[in-house]
Amino acid sequence: MGVLSALGAVFLFTLACNLDTVLLAMSYAVKGIHVTAGQSVLVAAVTTAVTLLSLLLGDAAAALLPVGAGTLGGLALIALGLWFLLDWLRGPGTAAGADAPRRLWGWVTLAAALAVNNAGIGMAAGVTGISPLGAALCNFLVTLAALPAGRWLGGRGVGRLLGRGAVPLSGALLVLLGLWEMFL
Repeated sequence: MGVLSALGAVFLFTLACNLDTVLLAMSYAVKGIHVTAGQSVLVAAVTTAVTLLSLLLGDAAAALLPVGAGTLGGLALIALGLWFLLDWLRGPGTAAGADAPRRLWGWVTLAAALAVNNAGIGMAAGVTGISPLGAALCNFLVTLAALPAGRWLGGRGVGRLLGRGAVPLSGALLVLLGLWEMFL
């Protein structure tokens, strides 16, 4: 059960980290913007580097915290999830409506912006004891899959439906991950 629990936590973490990537790709698809394979790898690499760094920092912080740091990390994940839900209740954001970057540095900046959420989530998840390398690898692969999945969904008109629900779904996944880490 330990391996399944660890895999489940990594899966929930990765889903929560990549819903904004799917949403961005859906908005690009609606605008007729195609994200190339090279751009996808760049976005995945930058977001994964930030995610790995935050997971490692959280893991290092857990070593300095008293026994029960996993519970603290779980509470932090729940708080982040609730923050996402409250932010969503305040009103819709505009980040997903942005135009695609035209140059390499623009794609790096976009990836860094996508990684901002991952940094906070990664710190909290790292404290819970989630595997930094496993979660980072999973994040890389899921990011690579999220971009074409978002394009596919956006091309089928699903963007409006999922677009409104991505932030609360991400928040709910974080709450679930926090509870998972605290009680499983």
